[in-house]
Order: sequence, then structure tokens, then C-alpha cells
Amino acid sequence: MEEPERQSALSEVIAAAGCQADVVAALERAARAFEFSYVSLLVKPTGIEHLLSRILVRSTLPADFVQEFDRNRFLVEFPILPTLFESMLPRAWTLDSLQSDFGKEHPTPVMHLLRRFGITTTIVMPLHSLDGERFLMCFDGDRPPLQQAEINELGMISLHAFDVFEKIRRTGRLAVPNPLSGRELEVVRWTAQGKTSVEIGHILSLSDHTVNAHMTNAIKKLDCVNRTQLVAKAIRLGLIP
Repeated sequence: MEEPERQSALSEVIAAAGCQADVVAALERAARAFEFSYVSLLVKPTGIEHLLSRILVRSTLPADFVQEFDRNRFLVEFPILPTLFESMLPRAWTLDSLQSDFGKEHPTPVMHLLRRFGITTTIVMPLHSLDGERFLMCFDGDRPPLQQAEINELGMISLHAFDVFEKIRRTGRLAVPNPLSGRELEVVRWTAQGKTSVEIGHILSLSDHTVNAHMTNAIKKLDCVNRTQLVAKAIRLGLIP
């Protein structure tokens, strides 16, 4: 498919999205069109962050990849990641080019993990919301280095998709009331501070069993699978600072 035709087709799919899942599906289609396997939207953390799962807003990366990445705390070791939120320009690289740039200082275990999951080429598009939040749209896969025309085209597609995604997200924030009770919010806030159930119980004068019950209810109400995702989603929804 020629570039104008491809971009037009993808733009139509993105424009027709009625929910965030539709936008992600459109981005998956865009990823495949450019020979990528995965697409992710990441938000800039407010401080030092050690876990990739906490800054993933939406992603098609395999769960076992994210778990292994976080288990090894690769987020703080991967040399290029800290620089990505500091530029407004797209960044594209291959693992071979990173190896050449960083040499022996490059964390080899990260390289092995990326290669094992077929992530040898990456492009990252810096984005920002109307309220000033910084985001990254990231495409990963096993394909040749990108040409400048492809980078330009993906940049336009990413901007369009993020604009639609943000409109849906902001509408949801205004339309959906806080589903958590006051006690559930307290538990989530202290969890975001790194406190364990036992520690939260001591702070709130509750048993750890009661704390875990509040946590389980909050996880269900926000449609999450674990505490990490719960905290990240509560922050994104503006339920906790």
C-alpha cells in the first residue's frame, strides 16, 4: 500500500474509535502496517520509577515480558530510557546501534530479553496532553531500521491516535464519578506510597485482612488485575495525586 493510501486508511480507523480499546486496536493495525509487533503508550513518572508496569497506560507487550523486565529493574538500567521524556523529537534505534553507542556499558541482560521477545527495532514518539502530562508512543518489533519517511508517517499517525485517545480519556474523567469509597481511597493512597498491608493496617488502625479486603474491592471496581495496575490507574484517573 502506498504511503498516502496507508495513512488515510489508518486515520479513518483512528477517527472512528469510540473508546480507548478502539484506539489501541487501531494502533495495533498501524504497528502491523509498519512491521512492528507491539505498541505502547507510556506516561512520564512524577519521580524516580523502577517499574515499567507503573508507567504503561496501554500496551500490547506480552505480560511475561513486562514481568521479567520489572523483576530485574531494567527500567532504571536501560541507558536510553531516561532521555526519552526530555525531547520533543521522535527517537528511533536498533539494538545493534545501541550496542555500538553504549558498548560494554550497555546492560547485556536487557539486550538478551529484548531479542528473546523480538524487539530489535524501536521508535518512540514524544507526546503531551493539554494538562501538561508527558507521554511516549512506542512501537517495537523485529524489522529493519526505519526510513525518515516512515518516521514522519508514524509521527502523524501517533499524534492523531493520541489526540483521539486523550479526548476519550478526558471525557471519561468528567463523566465517571469516583467509584471508590473513602477507606478504599486511603488504602490505595498508602499503597502508592509503598506501604504494605500490615503497615497500612497500623496507620489506619485496621487489620491487614481488612486492608486486603478494601484493596480487593478497589481492584475489582477499577477493573485491574493487581495492586501495581490499580495504583497506576488511580493516578491516571486523578483519584489519587
